[in-house]
Amino acid sequence: MITDPQIVDSPEVATAAVRLLIPANEIAEHMDDAVMELVEAILDQDVEFAGPMVALHFRRPTTTFDCELAFPIASPIDEVGRVVNSRLPSAKVVRTVYQGPYEGLAAAWGDLQAWMAANAVVGTEMFMERYLTNPDVVEDPAQYQTELNWVIA
Repeated sequence: MITDPQIVDSPEVATAAVRLLIPANEIAEHMDDAVMELVEAILDQDVEFAGPMVALHFRRPTTTFDCELAFPIASPIDEVGRVVNSRLPSAKVVRTVYQGPYEGLAAAWGDLQAWMAANAVVGTEMFMERYLTNPDVVEDPAQYQTELNWVIA
């Protein structure tokens, strides 16, 4: 389900982002709108994408999600609507890659948390998902790859 977790230094990365604080059961509909806003703002300004989309979660989800959806960018954008310049923080993380449909992400995070507990690795509230495959290009959800990064204390 997940690759062997590794503890690595994750560098700070400039992003264009949309912050979402939304009910957990509405994530799919809000996520699609935010992604479209991001892509449109970046493309309209001829800013170069510098990596795959990321979801930066500021705390563990409860009945709500508190996160930024973001794309790494090569240069700052002119902020428009909800799209702002932001940054992924420089941090030490425990990292793994999950392969499979997005519906399996919760279980993959559970596997990573179990590894962290077994290895006495203490996580903070912050974690990131980096979507390594584009579902518009990779049609089989079993082939989706998502990098999981948990910021550690």
